[in-house]
Amino acid sequence: GADNSYIIYRRSREEMPARAEEAHHAVEEGVKTEFLTLPVEYIGDNSGWVKKMRCRRMKLGEPDASGRRRPVEIPGSDFEMEVDAVIVAIGNSPNPLIPQTTPKIQTGKHGTIVANEETMQTTMEGVFAGGDIVSGAATVISAMGHGKKAARGIHKFLGC
Repeated sequence: GADNSYIIYRRSREEMPARAEEAHHAVEEGVKTEFLTLPVEYIGDNSGWVKKMRCRRMKLGEPDASGRRRPVEIPGSDFEMEVDAVIVAIGNSPNPLIPQTTPKIQTGKHGTIVANEETMQTTMEGVFAGGDIVSGAATVISAMGHGKKAARGIHKFLGC
């Protein structure tokens, strides 16, 4: 039901660690891309709901230790995007801080978050999860599927 969905990535498509068919399918699904862009701030309203995301344009510098060209910030290039929700996807292995800092969220033996397969709701009321943090390293398409299930689960949870 979203008007627009975006993938915001700080490097170019060539440096993105996703399979070509995954990126192709995301575009086929209507996902827009903002490459060489770094989210730097999420801006909420007085009730705590995210309303905007401040981003900064990047350019590619010399390769880093992974061999990919390192993103370099372009000073004075900040801009804002109006958003209703932000899903941060920054890795493909579980964050070990989750069980230490959020004990209400149950994790599995490999550190992944336990979530309802249909709604993606975690064991902590009002918290939903999907993608690699639930399934372990998988495809972008799988994560997108989790995102759709979570959106429906959140919609139902909020009584919309």
